[in-house]
Amino acid sequence: MILHLYFARKFITNFLMILFVFFGIIFLIDMVEQLRRFSSNSVGMKEAAQLALLNAPGNLYRILPLLVILSTLALFLNLTRTSELVIARASGRSALGALLAPLLVAFTLGVFGVSVWNPIGAATANLYETISDRHLGRASNALSIGAEGLWLRQGNVEGQTVIHASETNQNGTILGNVTFLAFDINSQVIYRIEAETAKLETGGWVLNDTKRWDFKDSLNPELSASTTNTIRLQSNLTQKEIQESFGAPSDIPFWELPAFIASLENAGFSSTQHRVWYATELALPAFLMAMVLIGAMFTMRHSRFGKTGIMLLGAIVMGFGLFFLKNFAQVLGISGQIPVLLAAWTPPLAGILLALGFILHTEEG
Repeated sequence: MILHLYFARKFITNFLMILFVFFGIIFLIDMVEQLRRFSSNSVGMKEAAQLALLNAPGNLYRILPLLVILSTLALFLNLTRTSELVIARASGRSALGALLAPLLVAFTLGVFGVSVWNPIGAATANLYETISDRHLGRASNALSIGAEGLWLRQGNVEGQTVIHASETNQNGTILGNVTFLAFDINSQVIYRIEAETAKLETGGWVLNDTKRWDFKDSLNPELSASTTNTIRLQSNLTQKEIQESFGAPSDIPFWELPAFIASLENAGFSSTQHRVWYATELALPAFLMAMVLIGAMFTMRHSRFGKTGIMLLGAIVMGFGLFFLKNFAQVLGISGQIPVLLAAWTPPLAGILLALGFILHTEEG
């Protein structure tokens, strides 16, 4: 037990040191990027540092597997250099026995990342977008999905239009039972339009079977209401912007994803991308354990065998390869080429089985 705690403490220490180094690098690079991005918007060092800090949790969370494999390499290289691993093995510890503590730490780190780090990163990413829009003076196109249907807001310097629809297609470009409510810059209602369908085309919405009420210059909007077969309303929205209004799955806290997925499906949108992300997040603890095993399979050997640099390079290349496989599997899952569970769990299980097979083979040899 004492040896396991010793290995766990050294692994955590290495992880925190590497995390601190990468935080400093990412923070400085991102701060320079914020100064460049907002160079014409009077953003100084203080504001740039604030934006970089808001980006840091999400950026570090994305490279968590890299931090884990580097911590593993640092742990076992130090243990072999000081012959502590040799002593542990000589006392009867097997290779898997020496790996137990790092694996448990990696699993715990994965659970902490999904349950705590992920929501923090999502919250700071959303706050970053809000502050960025304010600095840029950019009107936002906000989208909300609930049991009552889809709500969409489009805006410009002249005012905003709130759109509500009870039905929609999967990309949000064709709406059914739709209402358009237009406001001026003083938040006064200008008009209301109800339509059977609304289709987003280049430059605007095409509405069919409409009824319009004007509020600005009419004492009795119902008396002056007009019906039209087809009308066209200007809009700066595009299909891409509607899709982006959903927010990237990484911008939604892990605990809110199931409800958001249900809302997407109830509104008629495709939830495949978010379901793949959710399943991948559930598999994160196993993926981090795979990274530990990959790092160990290249470094759990005595330094007298030499070729340490080659072994380090091999571990990093294989770690990046597994990370690439994870991203590739996600793409296949989102496109519907493979099932969601297969996309999420194939990379970590493949990494674990491959590394375990190699370690056990070396142990027997």
